[in-house]
Amino acid sequence: MTIRAMVLSAPTASVADFTRFSTLQDWRRQIADLYAQVRALPPQAGWQQWRAARDRLFREHPQSPLAPERRAEFTGIACFPYDPVLRFEVGLVPAVDREAIPVEAGKDGLMRLVPYASTDGLAGPLGRELTLYWIAGYGGGTFLPFGDASNGCDTFAGGRYLLDTIKSADLGAKPDGRLILDFNFAYYPSCAYSEAWVCPLSPHENRLAVPIRGGERNRID
Repeated sequence: MTIRAMVLSAPTASVADFTRFSTLQDWRRQIADLYAQVRALPPQAGWQQWRAARDRLFREHPQSPLAPERRAEFTGIACFPYDPVLRFEVGLVPAVDREAIPVEAGKDGLMRLVPYASTDGLAGPLGRELTLYWIAGYGGGTFLPFGDASNGCDTFAGGRYLLDTIKSADLGAKPDGRLILDFNFAYYPSCAYSEAWVCPLSPHENRLAVPIRGGERNRID
C-alpha cells in the first residue's frame, strides 16, 4: 500500500468532531482560567468562585459530565462547608523504587500512572502521606487521586481528585516550593455522573483511613 493510499483510507474528521473538540477546548480553557483566578484569591473566596463557576459549567456547557436531560433539573454541586483545617502546604520527596500502575482508560486503552513523589506533611493530620503520579503519554501531567473513609457513604465510592494538571486542576505552590493541597477543592471524576465516562480511580496506596469532610460530596435531599 502506498503512503497516499494509507492517507486516503484513514478516518476523516466530521462536523461532530469539530463540535466535540472545540467545545472540549473551551471547557479546558475555562477550567484553566478558573484555577488561575482561584490562586489569586484568598482561600475561601477562591473556593466560592470555584463552586460558582463549576455549577455554571455543569448546568450550561456542552461538555458537562451531566447528560442533557439532567442539566435542566441541576441545582448545583453538593459540597461540604469550607473548612480551613483541610488546607495544607506540603513538601515533596522522591518516590523511589515504585512501579508504574496501569489503569483502564476506556477507548484509549491502558494508561500508566508513574509514582514520582510523596507528600511530606500529611501523615500527622491525616494518618499517611499521599503519592503523586505522572500520567505517562504526550505532555503528561501530575495526578493526585485519593480515597478516604467517607467514600461510599458521604462521598463517591471511587474516591476524588485533588490534582490533575492535564485539566489545569492545580492550586499552585508557595515560593519555597511547598505544594498547596486544599481538600475543600476535592472533586468527583466524571464517571461519578455517568457511565459514559471511564476515569482512573485512586490506587489503594492513596486511601486515607480517616474521613475527609471537605470538597464535593453526595447530595443530601
